[in-house]
Amino acid sequence: MASAENPELWAFLRSLCPGEILSGTVAAIERFGVFVALDKGPEHPVFPGVGFISIPELSWQRFEAVSDVVRVGERVSCAFLYFDTWNGEARLSLRATQPDPFQTLADSISVGQTLQGQVTKLVPFGAFVQVADGVEGLVHLREMASTPVEAPEEAVRVGDAVSVVVVEVDREGRRLSLSRRQASLDLR
Repeated sequence: MASAENPELWAFLRSLCPGEILSGTVAAIERFGVFVALDKGPEHPVFPGVGFISIPELSWQRFEAVSDVVRVGERVSCAFLYFDTWNGEARLSLRATQPDPFQTLADSISVGQTLQGQVTKLVPFGAFVQVADGVEGLVHLREMASTPVEAPEEAVRVGDAVSVVVVEVDREGRRLSLSRRQASLDLR
């Protein structure tokens, strides 16, 4: 999309600053993201909105369907991320306007602390455990039980309530490493 074809649109998009909060209405939901018709600024010549939110930028929480987060016609306020010059659109983030539950939890926990959680997903190398609303950590297979296991199913099932010990908190990577093995040793 050439800037000469849409000078008003390009001038508007160039005027935006990263982090700026923009308001609008959800215009369309697609499998790859959400189009937002922004309150200020021109119409988009091709898309149903000048703003676009990719799936990962919708929420800090895990969700099944986009409609669990937003609906067509809903009013939203989003942070401007960058000007997508290929599509001529404002890339937006809804989650950037909300506190990051991982960082909030990281402020209140420490390595060695025992937490309570629920198993949410089993993978070949371990299990994910939700320890706070919107925060999951990984219990690696080697940390699954006091005796070695070859598969997470040998120790836990999805939905199980478990005690885990915080092994590592990676703030930048937003990763939490947990241990059921250490939690079981603490119980002795």
